Amino acid sequence: MPMQRALAYFCRKGQKIWPLACVGLLAALAPNVAGASETRITPIVRAVRDNAPAVVNIQGQKPVIEPAAAGRAGVQREVNGMGTGVVIDPRGYILTNNHVVDAVRQINVTLEGGQVYIAQLVAHDLVTDLAVIRIRTPQPLPTINIGTSSDLMTGETVVALGNAYGYEHTVTCGIISALHRNVQVNETQQYLDLIQTDASINPGNSGGPLLNLDGKMVGLNVAVRAGAQGIGFAIPVDKAIEVATQLMSVERLESQWHGITPLLVEGPLGPVEVARVDRESPAEQGGLQKGDEIRQIGTLAIDRPLDIERALLGRRVGDRVPVVVQRNGEELTLDLVVTARPSRQREPQPVGDFQLATWDAFGLILEPEPAGTLRNRGVPLDGGMRVVAVRPGSSAATQGVVKGDILVQIHRWYTTSEEDVKFVLSKAESVARLGSVRFDIIRGNERFYGQLALVAPGDTTRR
Repeated sequence: MPMQRALAYFCRKGQKIWPLACVGLLAALAPNVAGASETRITPIVRAVRDNAPAVVNIQGQKPVIEPAAAGRAGVQREVNGMGTGVVIDPRGYILTNNHVVDAVRQINVTLEGGQVYIAQLVAHDLVTDLAVIRIRTPQPLPTINIGTSSDLMTGETVVALGNAYGYEHTVTCGIISALHRNVQVNETQQYLDLIQTDASINPGNSGGPLLNLDGKMVGLNVAVRAGAQGIGFAIPVDKAIEVATQLMSVERLESQWHGITPLLVEGPLGPVEVARVDRESPAEQGGLQKGDEIRQIGTLAIDRPLDIERALLGRRVGDRVPVVVQRNGEELTLDLVVTARPSRQREPQPVGDFQLATWDAFGLILEPEPAGTLRNRGVPLDGGMRVVAVRPGSSAATQGVVKGDILVQIHRWYTTSEEDVKFVLSKAESVARLGSVRFDIIRGNERFYGQLALVAPGDTTRR
């Protein structure tokens, strides 16, 4: 009875109570589930029951530096970190937030049944704050039910599941308060196009699922607005899975190649259509064509581009994998032979005084990008500088800048032209003394930013 009263309290929203949500929470933790009536087994209960086995708790320690005080230097100490993750592949691949696992010495993952495993970081993306980790278990793991964020409605009921304040598998519920929110978390982190919800999202919920009443994950919980009451945010699941596809690509993880560029899937699942087939690739040699609808690779049904990478991960070079496609109303079975990634063409090298200067100061080769490109993407700027190459190990590389990004601002100066960049270079020595400064890039139709450490002329220690 005390637990029921506590749950009723947490379901309260000001003077309003969401009856469906409260019933769902109470039933989710009811001791006699087998004897529960149909009235009590609400959509929320089903959503939690169906997805909880695929939600993991993440804990670990990471070092932090306490600010220096008068008379003493900064002191490093260990702090306990916590978060949540969702299993996206039965082999133990888990999607979470990068800030949950960043700098953690040992990533401890606890399953719903209490089993604890040590995870390895597979890949991460600083700009979107997403990461994939992996644990190895004796048996395949249940996976999260992935939905879509393309048809979300303001006001619809959602459920958050996660490791709130270290309380494992905590369930909260509420509604979608707004869509397409941009959130400035601090001076170095900004999230774009988030889902806003009043389902309680507390420290430790980061990386956990936001579920709809169909029991599908529609978002990945990420942030709490400091000082706010009942405001939380989630990354739309379509964006999160798009990034996960890049992080889990066989080319990135296993240096293999398939040559398939799928159309991005939005809305209801599949089929996944082939947008392009690289010349002389395994896909082309296997007979795949642009416009084919991929239905199955090996034994895995293909519902989204992520499934292409999942189906090919872990295979050996030379393996012949059957691919079932739909072409002109006819189902065909083709063979794709797993192939090592061909050696890449030599990366561009800086040429001329300007490129040499940006290579040294920023770790970038830059070329002008006309204003029309940006305005076509809805960015009202008079141009920018396209990234042609990124120096490995540079500050820009560490921050996740990649070839094709358009640099539009460094510190407080816009970089709309070569002349603008030359002005920034003239200030490099004084800017370098500030440590890391903000930079802004355009990637696709979105604007991201990070922290760039400029290298002053003649300073070889930071190159």
